[in-house]
Formats: sequence, structure tokens, C-alpha cells
Amino acid sequence: MAERTVSGTWSVVITGEQWALLHGHLFPGDGDEHGAILRCGIAESSRGARLLVHDVVPAVDGIDYIEGQRGYRKLTAEFVAENIGMCAEQGLAYLAVHNHGGQDRVGFSRTDMASHERGYPALLDINAGVPVGALVFAENAVAGDIWTSDGERHTVIDLRVAGRPHLTLTPELIIAPMSDPTYDRQARIFGDRGQTILGGSKVAVVGLGGIGSLIGEYLARLGVGELVFIDPDRIDPTNLPRVVGARRFDAWSPLQSDTRPRWMQRLGARLATPKVKIAARAARQASKTVRITQVRRSVVDSDVAMLLTDCDHIFLAADSALARRLVNSVTHQYLIPNTQVGSKVTVIDDTIADIFSVVRMSSPGSGCLQCNELIPAWRLTEEATSEVQRHRQRYVDDENIHAPSVITLNAVAASRAVDDWLMAIGGLTDSAVSADHWVAYHPLTDEVIEHEPAKSPDCRHCGPFRFAMGDKRSLLARP
Repeated sequence: MAERTVSGTWSVVITGEQWALLHGHLFPGDGDEHGAILRCGIAESSRGARLLVHDVVPAVDGIDYIEGQRGYRKLTAEFVAENIGMCAEQGLAYLAVHNHGGQDRVGFSRTDMASHERGYPALLDINAGVPVGALVFAENAVAGDIWTSDGERHTVIDLRVAGRPHLTLTPELIIAPMSDPTYDRQARIFGDRGQTILGGSKVAVVGLGGIGSLIGEYLARLGVGELVFIDPDRIDPTNLPRVVGARRFDAWSPLQSDTRPRWMQRLGARLATPKVKIAARAARQASKTVRITQVRRSVVDSDVAMLLTDCDHIFLAADSALARRLVNSVTHQYLIPNTQVGSKVTVIDDTIADIFSVVRMSSPGSGCLQCNELIPAWRLTEEATSEVQRHRQRYVDDENIHAPSVITLNAVAASRAVDDWLMAIGGLTDSAVSADHWVAYHPLTDEVIEHEPAKSPDCRHCGPFRFAMGDKRSLLARP
């Protein structure tokens, strides 16, 4: 493997399930020191490098973690050799872990640092230049020392738990600055710390139609710092009642009227405003500080898909099987939670059979959309074929006939989706609540149906092949 040079900050990302295992092993209540090894994928971006925890390997006390000659305890040579060998074989980073006492502040001892200097050059060589290092934990803090093949050593700025609720650990407690008075009313709920998290978040919205446009405005008004809007489409007159911020002029409605010649309707469609531009305009009206990236292309294009890999959360409001598959794989490959959002009205023989809004928040490592049969193979096949072929093989569904939709159904789904995300990152979610919360609201029957997603251990999306592998695996995108 080629040597790796990474600039910028370093952080560690771990799932909620992994964190429960690791924290429980390090802090069982005996006040003693314990050890483990983390095998990690790597993701690099303009914001720095993230070590994505692929495996947590607890060291068994007295067998793998024993009394040390120079320090209090140490990992055995056999345990280190086994795990560095597995890291080298899979191209993963290696992190040795132990804990100290204390609560909100932690750092390596002189003995710890000396052991790194003795052992890590050799481990880095064995690992073919893929980073090696160590983490030390207190109850509510973490510090890290990462070694890279360019001869540099890097500190870890934080460890993030991508679960529900989210959790961020730093080397010492950071006092959040007082939030902008503009957000006083919501800071009374989430606190200055919560508002700081919102301001530092980078969130993608895929699909800026009826639901996505609402989500985009909600996020901007909440004070989210950076938004990535992705949608290839332009507005049309039938979107105007549902897309937040859309104006009649955006759709060039006079030209797109059914009474106009076809050439004039096509001209109106070409002149219509892109949905991402409308969403960005609405977001900027809502927030004076938000940074926005507009992408008027499909999310399944490889360079567009890469934009998702640097986000903190993804809202998927596009009803496309290819988009679902792509976002689903990004969530588990890069440990980035997503929320798939939709609403639908089913009509059979001119009779409304069902109406529902659905919100599916997926945490990395949990049951995914693929495991739960929400990415139909026939839809993938159809969407992957050419437009001419799609029209030839289409019998019942007609993509030119708009499905029923209404803004209130979209608002139910959008509000629930953003609320679930807010509660998670604000640390307000009850720890007893399932990490993944899939909810469907059926207004015809006034039913709210909750669903626990299933998980398949050999899934190619959330299973070992792709899980936390970061940049080592290709995205499920088209070139």
C-alpha cells in the first residue's frame, strides 16, 4: 500500500453499540485500568482525517492485558502482533486503548509516551504505512497520539459516538461560547453547547422537492452551519404548492401551461429555476451565516456522492432506489447517520387506499434499508437502464403522471425527521430508546406505527465488507 500523508485535524468515529462495548469494558466500576484495540478504516477530506472504528477488540485482563515492566499494565506482544497483523491484512489503522482515572480531562503519562516512541515506528512499518496510534480515556474524555508514515505525530481533537444520542469526547471539557441571541429561544432547550453543535454541523439534503425543501429551511432556521443541497431537477408548476420558497416566476408557469405549444412548454421547463437554487435562496433568507453548496446533479454520480462522505448527517428525500442504495452504503461505510423521509398516497381504481408519511433514521452498523427490503432490485434495474428502455418496459407506472401529494403530509415527515436528529445531537434522547427509530404516520386511520429495523449479518451494505472501511472501498456510484 502507498504511504499516506494526511493534513489537518484527526478525529475518531465509533457507533453507539461499539461505544457501549468499549466504555463498559474500560469502566466496569472497579476503578482499575483496562485495555483494548480498535481496528479502523480511514476517511480523508478537507476537514481532516477520521478514523472509523471497524472493530473493538477488548483485551482480556490477565491474558491480553498484563502487569507491565515499565508501566502499570501493558498489552501482551502476542495480542499486539495478532491485531497489527489483521490491520495490515485489511489495510486498517491500529489504535491501542487504555483508561486512566478521572472524569473530564485526560492525557498520556510520560511512561505512555515513551512506550509509543519505542514501539510505534515498528508497528507503522508492519502496517505498511497505514496510521497507528493510541487513545487514553477518562470517564468523559479522550486523548490520542496518531503516527503517520510521513514521520508526523498527530493529536486527536475528539471522538464522536454516531449513535442516538450522539456524544462527543475531547481531551478536556470545552465550555461552549454564548450562542447568538438570535437563537435564544431554542438555546433555552439545547443550551449554548447544543447551539454550538448545530453551528458546526455539515448536513446534506438529497432531494429538494416537497419534503427536502422543508428540511432545508428547518435546518437553516435552526442555525446549522453548512448545508449541501443535491437535486438535478428544476421546479415545475405542479411543485409550487409544495416547495418552500418557490415563486410562480420560478416555474415560468405561463410558458408551461397545457394550453401552450409543446416547444413553448419545453422552453419553460428549461428556463425554470433549479430546485437547489430555490432551497439555497430560502435558506439564506432564514440564516445570515449558513454556508451552502448547491449541486444540480444526481447524487449517484461518483464525484457528487463523495460530497456526502464529509457530512455529519444526510437527509434523503429523493424517491429513487439508486439514491437509497448510495446513501445507505455511505452511512455504513463512513459512519454517517442518515434519515430517509417520504410521504405517499396510494390510489387504486380512483379510490384512496392509503396515505402515510414515513421517517427512517438509520445509525451506522444497524439494520439498513437493504436489509429491510427497501431498495427493490427491480427499481435498481429500471433506474439503471436508459430512458428509452424504461419507457419500452413500463406497463403500469407512468413517470409523466404526477403522484398525489400535499404539503401537510410532507411537513409531518420533515418535522419528525429533523426533530429526531435534533434530539440525538442535542443529547436529549433517552438512552433506553432504540438507536434506530422508524415511524410511519397514517392519517386515514390516525395510526402511528413504529418499526424496529432488521439486520442481516452478511449484508454487503452494513456488514463487514463495507462497514467503517471509509476510503478503502469504492462508493456504489456511477463514474
